[in-house]
Amino acid sequence: MTRHVAVLYGGISAEREVSLSSGRQCIAALREAGFEVTPIEVGQDLGAVIHALTHPRPDVVFNALHGRFGEDGCIQGVLDWLGLPYTHSGLRASALAMDKAAAKAVFREAGLPVAEHRLVTREELEAADPLPLPYVVKPVNEGSSVGVHIVQKGDNRRAEIARDWRYGDHAMAEAYIPGRELTVGVMGDRALAVTDIIADAGAFYDYESKYAAGGSRHVLPAQIDAGTYAQALDIALRAHHALGCRGASRADLRYDEANDRLVLLEVNTQPGLTPTSLLPEQAAHCGIPFPALCAWMVQEARCGA
Repeated sequence: MTRHVAVLYGGISAEREVSLSSGRQCIAALREAGFEVTPIEVGQDLGAVIHALTHPRPDVVFNALHGRFGEDGCIQGVLDWLGLPYTHSGLRASALAMDKAAAKAVFREAGLPVAEHRLVTREELEAADPLPLPYVVKPVNEGSSVGVHIVQKGDNRRAEIARDWRYGDHAMAEAYIPGRELTVGVMGDRALAVTDIIADAGAFYDYESKYAAGGSRHVLPAQIDAGTYAQALDIALRAHHALGCRGASRADLRYDEANDRLVLLEVNTQPGLTPTSLLPEQAAHCGIPFPALCAWMVQEARCGA
């Protein structure tokens, strides 16, 4: 029986602070659920992390890392090598979901609705608009809306965005989908609920809106018609399975009301577990308290893909 759980949190990505907050929440919840918990704050020294994971070896690793090296398959590969069961998705699904271009190819092949998009170099972005205005520029391998910009008609920031780009050699340009920001949490074979996110602090659901107290309002369940609600649940579950996810995930969508269409933006294989996060809120809406959610994740933990 699983008794000893090591929680990985922190990390070295742009989402370190989010992960620290998630980790603290999970550590407390797992202890409340009756587990022996060893917190492991992850930094630059991978050797120290491996030593902490093997002296002593836990029964399960709770992965509360976010961003690069935490949800892109890197730490999953280390844990597979060590033979330690871990929460959330395996290496392949994690790598696919984190790579927005690869994920969109999978979604399109599965018949899921995605926005027009293309990869561009910094030089291409600086030289010309890669798509008709308005469009979104985002990193290929980041989460939590880190580095996301919306380029509107009359906006002269494109060249500046390109010159200041620090998220790799390429950026993803994606057609801007007007309308509402929706999200759907998935637990295994169950899509939980649809949340309508209203960003109060800015023009879109950016990093500040996601994690600052009062940065956004969550309407749960989303006030949309029953058919659209059911379709959003279906898209999220199909995306989860198309990528090969396990455990919990969260799909982000846009609902273009004017044209009555849903568009899948991305799937997060390591949904936030902070005090303002959406997955725990949806689980609670479905009658699953946070300690029970974390305990379920531990029960679903395993090695491999």
